Amino acid sequence: MTTELPLTTLTRVRRGAHHQRTDRAALYDIVDTAMYATVAIVRDDRPVALPVGIGRDGDDLLIHGSTGSDFFRRIAGGTPVSLTITHLLGMKYARSLFDSSMRYLCAVVHGVASVVPPEQKEAALLLLSEHLMPGRSADVRAMTAREIAATLVLRVPLAEASVKDNAGSLVEVDDDGEDRTVWAGMLPLRVVAGEPVTSPQTATGTPVPESVRRAAARVAASGTA
Repeated sequence: MTTELPLTTLTRVRRGAHHQRTDRAALYDIVDTAMYATVAIVRDDRPVALPVGIGRDGDDLLIHGSTGSDFFRRIAGGTPVSLTITHLLGMKYARSLFDSSMRYLCAVVHGVASVVPPEQKEAALLLLSEHLMPGRSADVRAMTAREIAATLVLRVPLAEASVKDNAGSLVEVDDDGEDRTVWAGMLPLRVVAGEPVTSPQTATGTPVPESVRRAAARVAASGTA
């Protein structure tokens, strides 16, 4: 893969084009700090979008679902997909509602998925698990052959994608003529992890594992999910 994202009819940003990033590193940063994406397809002439957990394996995005899911079976069969990842960073309060907006990082990926073959599925699922719940696989039993067989794992190439970054859009126009006695500014937003809640079926006195604490610390450090 080249270090620059190609500009195509699908990836060229038309509104706010000055916020578009074409460096692949920016795309990977958004993907690697996200835990889910919204996956959209056209099914029976109607758009359908679902949130799914994600993980990156090199130049591919991994997603997974049940082998019994019509949604995922259609993707596995070659239906084109669009995946959107958004990190909402804040609300921009301007001196008019028209000029008010959001600060965000967003990536949109277009492509056709391929099915991860059976002999690679367990490794792909462990990679996904490590991204979503780092270290958790060491705390629990191994996946069974039946569980692996019941799971469909798909690769979506990160080849055709657009990145939009308006995180620095707080700059005001000095001569915009607005009333400066009206407050304007930014309300920062971030994702936080709460205190772990123990399942009522867990044996009394069982400590929260370090893997959960590490996951909470990762969210606290990045502020995104």
